[in-house]
Amino acid sequence: MDKYADSATDFSAPAMVEGIAQVVKIEGEAAWLIPEQGSSCGSCASATACGSKGGGTAASRLEGRRFRIDNHTNLSVGDRIVFGVRENVLLKASFTAYAIPLAVMLLSGALAQWQYGSDLATMAATVAGLAIGLGVARAVAGRLQSRGDLAPLFLRRARPGETCNS
Repeated sequence: MDKYADSATDFSAPAMVEGIAQVVKIEGEAAWLIPEQGSSCGSCASATACGSKGGGTAASRLEGRRFRIDNHTNLSVGDRIVFGVRENVLLKASFTAYAIPLAVMLLSGALAQWQYGSDLATMAATVAGLAIGLGVARAVAGRLQSRGDLAPLFLRRARPGETCNS
């Protein structure tokens, strides 16, 4: 027996990023949820990009953040739940959304510069590479979505007063 082992920690399980959401609609076997904002949400430099502040009405911003989970636990409208997303899924999604388009764009621009030595050809190849990279990223994201890798998981019902930080 390892004296440093903690029996309550399962290091083989992927770490989860947790959040709290409220059920806003039930459609058959699906529950639609809107995530609750944390205490610091909306005050960072990217607040306008994530939808917590910025363009549109409050209703349209909330609508854009809605997500669906399977309702196998008899949730009802108004229930608060804790959901989780595996950390490795967040890494895959970030890699797909950012690294693939950027890498294809830079590679195509560099190859055009090496092959032709023309700024015009390099710019055209860079724009074309970005378009191709976005297409590849969309295909990879579609594959991840169809496999269910990007879906948040129901973990438990939230306790009264529970927040993301507690």
